[in-house]
Amino acid sequence: MSSMNSLASIYLLQGRWNEAEDLGMQEVEMRKMVLGIEHPDTLTSMGILTTIYWNQGRWREAEVLGIQVVEARKTILGVEHPSTLISMVNLAATYREQGRWDEAEALGVQVVETRNTVLGVEHPSTLVSMANLAITYCHQGRWKNAEGLGVQYEYSGLNILDQGLFKEAEPLAVQVMETRKTVLGVQHPDTLTSMNSLACIWKSRHRVDKAIALHELCVQLQDRHIGPTHPATTNSVSTLRSWKRAAVGE
Repeated sequence: MSSMNSLASIYLLQGRWNEAEDLGMQEVEMRKMVLGIEHPDTLTSMGILTTIYWNQGRWREAEVLGIQVVEARKTILGVEHPSTLISMVNLAATYREQGRWDEAEALGVQVVETRNTVLGVEHPSTLVSMANLAITYCHQGRWKNAEGLGVQYEYSGLNILDQGLFKEAEPLAVQVMETRKTVLGVQHPDTLTSMNSLACIWKSRHRVDKAIALHELCVQLQDRHIGPTHPATTNSVSTLRSWKRAAVGE
């Protein structure tokens, strides 16, 4: 069964969603039958299938699986276990993608408080959790809450543009991006969000070459991992073209 899991992961990296899903579903069902739904290997397979749904924008299916994984890991490992917290982070991200901010906030607060208590406020995983919660607050227009976390500038969008604090935003955006690369991996949607935000900050500070280079990398990763037709990819491509035209004075 582990070979099926590995092959599904390879298909996932290649963007071969249908093949990845078929293998992922087979793996989950086989492990449920042989090992039970609460076995760590079963939950790992469910997590891979959740990622496959995630990359296709199939949020409801990702949510159903994500809830099962979170509840099972809470029961088996406890709420403070790193695997449980990662599952909660992923579920909160699924809620954010659906615009379900209250549910995303509730999970985000739990993760931040737990990691703060267990790991400390300066631990990279805690910082990532704070960044995730901040994006929820920013989408709700709750700038004071985001500011209290100290990471609201990472989400360039409305808050940075309104305040114009690009210089102050840059070092924090770099820190969050590098932390997410280490903790989540370079292809994770939250890492790509951080890369986009930093590119926007550099563009606003007239560091155009660096902004374009980072945005090009982000487009390449999105094209490879979520596909060229995914809305996030097409939006990034459109932005990159606009920046390049502006750079040559068109």
